[in-house]
Amino acid sequence: MTPFHQVLGNTLVANITNFTVWFAITFWVYLETQSVFATGMIAGIYLVFTAGLGFWLGSIVDHNPKLRVMAGSSAVSFAFYGLALVLLLTLPGDAFRDPYGPALWSFVLASMLGVLAGNIRSIALPTLVTLLIPEERRDKANGLVGLATGIGFLTTSVISGVLVAWTGMMGVLIFALAVTALAFVHITTVRIDEPRPEAGPDSGTKGKVDIAGTIRVVAAVPGLFALIFFATFNNFLGGIFMALLDAYGLSMVSVQTWGLLFGGISTAFILGGILVARLGLGKNPLRTLLLANVITWSVCCVFTIQSSIWLLVAGCFVWMLLGPFAEAAEQTTLQKVVPQERQGRVFGFAQSLEQAASPLTAFLIGPLTEFVVIPFMTDGSGAEAIGGWFGTGAPRGIALVFTIAGLLGVLVTIYALNSKYYRQLSAAYAGSPTPAEA
Repeated sequence: MTPFHQVLGNTLVANITNFTVWFAITFWVYLETQSVFATGMIAGIYLVFTAGLGFWLGSIVDHNPKLRVMAGSSAVSFAFYGLALVLLLTLPGDAFRDPYGPALWSFVLASMLGVLAGNIRSIALPTLVTLLIPEERRDKANGLVGLATGIGFLTTSVISGVLVAWTGMMGVLIFALAVTALAFVHITTVRIDEPRPEAGPDSGTKGKVDIAGTIRVVAAVPGLFALIFFATFNNFLGGIFMALLDAYGLSMVSVQTWGLLFGGISTAFILGGILVARLGLGKNPLRTLLLANVITWSVCCVFTIQSSIWLLVAGCFVWMLLGPFAEAAEQTTLQKVVPQERQGRVFGFAQSLEQAASPLTAFLIGPLTEFVVIPFMTDGSGAEAIGGWFGTGAPRGIALVFTIAGLLGVLVTIYALNSKYYRQLSAAYAGSPTPAEA
């Protein structure tokens, strides 16, 4: 097995563990509190920290051996999961039923910090693709990364739903501690020939975040800022789905059924990853990214048109099928046009900006949906105007939010396809030197 495949497998195991905790805590908190506000806040916590830490984590990746960074990620996750388990064992069970109580949010914060420690892997892994995979095969390697993500979603959904239903958060945290320890031990056995981080032309910035230098690198590529801002807008809308999708699914089926269904839906991510790994992304990955977004947002306009678990399943399946195409396209573009010694910081910069809009969405959309849109679609003017065919009640309020988000996504993506920034970045990708030549 090649070092790339070993690192990819290790990252898959770590991601399964971390996202099992994230899915499980969202399920568990909703079941304990029945609060859409609480699930929205959980998504918001994740996204705020993701946005805030991206610059710093990218600098760590560029200035340290990548495998050591991944081992450190597992160690930090293990420590926070241990703290969460201590809180679960020592705090009274009734305290976790208050959606505004300090006990619940102390536990959520400890658990989510364990999940967030794994984010550095999402920055380190694409830089290792650049290091270990020849340029002409990177799009397919990024497809394998998407395939691994799909397998992770499939496994995560099933594990988290079953563990929450049968053991609550106790079983989830014991599972997380055991598997995180195994991932740490394994990554310490992997060996790659990696250039010394300080050997790059920016060695004078070692130990610094160097935001200004990273911005200069991004600005030097025509259209690259536009790509990052487009992804930022997508995540602004995506925060809506992160905050409300579980609540919408759980309004129709049990947690066990939703977990199993979401696991089945996640096979689409696997299929998408396989297609990218076999077929690649074509001569212009950026065009592939935008076309995938047109289809995705179009589906989001209609999959909630009626209250149906099967419409929800079909919509999510298409969404996940195209996810690996969009993700691999962005990574492949960055790997080509950004110098290798800067890629950690640029990926971190992109992660920070792309996630910066989502916390606002996630924090606002939960209260907005619960206190404005749901009443609007339950006994308000919305129910009177369209309730006869769209439906009424809390789930239909969530559905209306999804439909509006989809319409906005379609309009912005069509604008991006016809913009000068799309043409500029496409030309830069076609004529850019490889990172090693930059």
